[in-house]
Amino acid sequence: MIRKIVKIDQEKCNGCGLCIDACHEGALQLINGKATLVSESYCDGLGACLPECPMGAITIEEREAQPFDEEAVKQHIMQKMEGTLPCGCPGTQVRAMERPSDMSAQQQGQAPVESQLRQWPCQIRLVPANAPYFRNAHLLVAADCTAYAYASIHQDFMRNKITIIGCPKLDDVDYSDKLTDILKYNDIKSITVLKMEVPCCSGLAYAVRDALIKSGKMIPWRVVTISIDGKAIED
Repeated sequence: MIRKIVKIDQEKCNGCGLCIDACHEGALQLINGKATLVSESYCDGLGACLPECPMGAITIEEREAQPFDEEAVKQHIMQKMEGTLPCGCPGTQVRAMERPSDMSAQQQGQAPVESQLRQWPCQIRLVPANAPYFRNAHLLVAADCTAYAYASIHQDFMRNKITIIGCPKLDDVDYSDKLTDILKYNDIKSITVLKMEVPCCSGLAYAVRDALIKSGKMIPWRVVTISIDGKAIED
């Protein structure tokens, strides 16, 4: 049967996983750090994954392939949603972390942690690029989930910084355009990118990198990754 199927150039693929999140059929999987088509029968050939690839590694080709099995795909999607499917984005895997149920006596005696958020709004989509608080600021660009995964985010990362947050997986927008404007209109002193270890979160770092290139500014920047269990890893 001749039909349209995605083709992935392994040389161009950087393993970001954005295409895997975009594939509602679960036809793609990260294997050895590269996006791979694991089942022709699950691929619908519509190419929802194409615009998500920052490297242009995905194309559509017409060739002899397994027929599209609608019922099999529906069952496959249900398994993916329930977290029982062994493929797909690692960030969607169901897991639990053991945490102590009671605080220690020392923790109970500590003063409440004060918020270090210095401005509003904080969503990347909502902040005005020419807002006065960006002038001469040290900028923290953080993924939404880092605030929940890393307990000391206010003291360790937000202190003395302007914090803007977003989620490359859920926000249907190109952050690089807004970030480029922020860098162009303001004398940003430094940038810290705080992302989760899941592949889709890499889009945040790519957006900052693209903004630096487009703005033509040389600004010190670093990327810190937060693991699923809440540990900080300097990239």
